Amino acid sequence: MPRLTEQEQQEIVRFIEADRPLPEKYRFLLFADKREVELVWNGKTSEVCNIVLPFQVIEQVDEPRAEKPSDAGLQLDMFSLDARGRQLKGWTNKLIWGDNKLILSSLKNGPLREEIEAQGGLKLIYIDPPFDVGADFSMDIEIGGDTFTKKPNILEEIAYRDTWGKGADSFIAMIYERLILMRDLLAEDGSIYVHCDWRVNSYIRLALDEIFGKDRHRNEIIWTYSGGAIPQDDLPRKHDTIFKYRKSDQHIFNTQYRPYNELTAKRMQNVHKGVMVDVERGTPITDWWTDIKVPTGPANKEKIGYPTQKPKALLERIVKISSNEGDLVADFFCGSGTTAAVAEKLGRKWIVTDLGKFAVHTTRKRMIGVQRQLKAEGKDYRAFEILNLGKYERQHYIGVNPNLREEEQRKQIEEKEAAFLDLILRAYRAEKTTGFAAFHGKKAGRLVAVGPVNLPVTRLFVEEIILECRRKHITRVDILGFEFEMGLFPNVLDEARAKGIDIAPKYIPAEVFDKRAVEKNQVVFHDVAAIEVKPHVREGKRGEAPAVAVELTDFSVFYSQDSIANAEAAIKNKGSRIVVERGQIIKVNKDKDGVVTRETLTKNWIDWIDYWAVDFNFENKREIIRVKNEETGEWEEQWTGDYIFENEWQSFRTRKDRTLELKSVFHECPPGRRKIAVKVVDIFGNDTMTIVDVSVGGKK
Repeated sequence: MPRLTEQEQQEIVRFIEADRPLPEKYRFLLFADKREVELVWNGKTSEVCNIVLPFQVIEQVDEPRAEKPSDAGLQLDMFSLDARGRQLKGWTNKLIWGDNKLILSSLKNGPLREEIEAQGGLKLIYIDPPFDVGADFSMDIEIGGDTFTKKPNILEEIAYRDTWGKGADSFIAMIYERLILMRDLLAEDGSIYVHCDWRVNSYIRLALDEIFGKDRHRNEIIWTYSGGAIPQDDLPRKHDTIFKYRKSDQHIFNTQYRPYNELTAKRMQNVHKGVMVDVERGTPITDWWTDIKVPTGPANKEKIGYPTQKPKALLERIVKISSNEGDLVADFFCGSGTTAAVAEKLGRKWIVTDLGKFAVHTTRKRMIGVQRQLKAEGKDYRAFEILNLGKYERQHYIGVNPNLREEEQRKQIEEKEAAFLDLILRAYRAEKTTGFAAFHGKKAGRLVAVGPVNLPVTRLFVEEIILECRRKHITRVDILGFEFEMGLFPNVLDEARAKGIDIAPKYIPAEVFDKRAVEKNQVVFHDVAAIEVKPHVREGKRGEAPAVAVELTDFSVFYSQDSIANAEAAIKNKGSRIVVERGQIIKVNKDKDGVVTRETLTKNWIDWIDYWAVDFNFENKREIIRVKNEETGEWEEQWTGDYIFENEWQSFRTRKDRTLELKSVFHECPPGRRKIAVKVVDIFGNDTMTIVDVSVGGKK
């Protein structure tokens, strides 16, 4: 530390006595940090999340392969396959739903790190974070011939608010911690590409310099494009920036080429007479990319309706430059799943994550399509898993400042929980109760448990409720949650029912935060969707093996988003608005004279379904998680009590094909009793599952 003059020492004392911040110059005089340039923002901290939560595999997707070994080609060399052609061994790709800060921390510090390192480490990360301050994260969903705008769910709203609540400050705080975790996850020869635009590129460049070191900055790629609106009072913004950094001096780099156009090729051949010009290979690309178009317009085959979707050609170039076949790549803001789709087609392994359930569902459909395409082409592909994060600590779901002392943290947890519970119980019109560990209120003879404020209701949460029910002989319970863990129901409900406990899960609507709606008793807590199915059993006759198929016969939803009354009051003459009220999607129109008409867009229960899938032997594969033994420090495997949904048949809508099959194929199976699971995903991206017992005969 440099020696301070007596005058400087006295000045410091005066500032401290006056309880005033020190002038900026003293930061450099008092501390030995030699950084000449530093990015500073309100609330900056060196604290990085190190929590480890267990990953739960809730679904495995492996489009059925050729069953005869002679037809499977190289697939038997790459993987160990079972009799149905499903992958048993080797790396399984990961599609993870949840907060990427907790996912990154759990990948870095948990048992999955060993699997990542066994694959050679994470060679490439590409991210396209939500950098649009004040952006609208709604999604357009097609209903018949109309388009309905789906608002983000509450968990997404809270996450976006936390990201953008203070503008650039909160964004850079969010991305800074995640970039540190990504750096630590990268292999030594790995690279990261960060996609941004004019709003935040200066902040991100400084953050990346600080985290990776400015000598690790390799390229500032300018991706130019056309289309979109043209402002009248400024220059059109028609490029994005992609920063490329490497983890160390060693890194993967594969030169990519841009083909010459016909005119250039002819000119070069004239200049170099007698020399063949490699027109296909072309010229090495630079950091100025003008040849990749944005997928736009209804006729574009690549466009799948996701607002932040990037072109496949962009990701293909990045993946080819900084990884090789068999390498592991990742995208922690995966959106519509372009990175995963490109990685699979180019023979890379992948991990992709997103906070939005709709994004995860969109990626699932897209990757099933990729598996089908590769299978049709006789090419290899890998199975992929859909994962959740398991249990959560209280301070994570209530949003407590980690920089507070332990006592202050405890006090803040209690205050925030109390305010949140009061709000939800008042909206639900439930009476507050005391003396329970898991319950918060009572309504119409049923006890009420309120789920976390910004995380899904998990199996662990429900298990604690069941335990208290058994101890205190409670038989009727309502569980209120903004979101429910994927694959949570109906397993847990059946388990509770077997113990004499009636559990009713209900979604908390966004209207709980609207004081006027609460005061007028207009808040509707809707039930989890219900599925009805009919199994069809084919007995083994005339040399046929016994088989079973499943028919989807009904699907009930109870959502609300906005209301008819609000729409009628808000829209102007010759205007319209689409609302969801008690499980019906309704278009409210007002003509030039102010006359209001209503049109129900959901003509049939089928209109609510985007996707459904069948597991013909549900209790075939146990869901195993790995948790650390606190005494030995070793990772141990535990069965959660649930089973993994093995996706064996599915039908879903695409942008080009809106039809849906309502009966599965017949699936051959040995005689005996079995449980069949049916999963339905609605047009909002929410999944529901039902399980049926089926007895398959054995007569021939």
